[in-house]
Amino acid sequence: MTTTTLMVENKDGIANITVNRPASMNAMTVTTLQELSVVVQELSASAAVRAVIITGAGEKAFIAGGDIAMLQKLGPVAARELALLAHGLCRAIEQSPKPFIAAVNGYALGGGCELALCCDLRIAAENARFGQPEINIGILPGFGGSQRLPRLVGKGRALEMILTGDMIDAQEAWRIGLVNKVVPAAELMAAANAIAQKLAGKSLMALKLCKEVVVNGLEMDLDRACSYEADLFALSFATADQQEGMAAFLEKRAPVFSDR
Repeated sequence: MTTTTLMVENKDGIANITVNRPASMNAMTVTTLQELSVVVQELSASAAVRAVIITGAGEKAFIAGGDIAMLQKLGPVAARELALLAHGLCRAIEQSPKPFIAAVNGYALGGGCELALCCDLRIAAENARFGQPEINIGILPGFGGSQRLPRLVGKGRALEMILTGDMIDAQEAWRIGLVNKVVPAAELMAAANAIAQKLAGKSLMALKLCKEVVVNGLEMDLDRACSYEADLFALSFATADQQEGMAAFLEKRAPVFSDR
């Protein structure tokens, strides 16, 4: 699709989505969210894509949140519609059969932090900063942050970030489990691409099932989640990739997955 706020490219099965509003620190508008929603759906369905990286244009910001000039004009009904649009986008990323990696190259605030939270992995540059500062403008997180952040870092740390609105740096984000890895800024995209390439070599069937069991299982009690895991574990044994993977292991060779 033609986009006005994004740059999208696909090379060797790794798709890169860059939010391209550097003059506004990549703050998201309704158009950005709509374009992201369509692009995520297209990349998720594309046989030419095996992993996706999301980042921001420029050196200052991943995504500095929602565009405040846009938010100021919203009434309650429009605000709810905006939140539901963002929720749909985040859920589409979580439910995508493809792995999504957030390459956080600067400020990830508000909606930017929330977009990173719904990705499967988060790689941060040393200069990255994370926060849910909505309280400072009299609102609360509306793109899923109040729910995903405590699930990721725990209730206490999440409430501290949400109630104070304070930012944390990349090392603190790593310490509390918000990000998976911190690297020098100059190495960020190479590090994200290396992980994407590693994931691209896995069975897409297995990746899809792994994402499903974790994301959906978190919403269940333990007994139900373990039963769900057993069901998907059994389903994995109905795939050609399971047969190939185990045969390759026993034959001491690299597997050649067919994603079936």
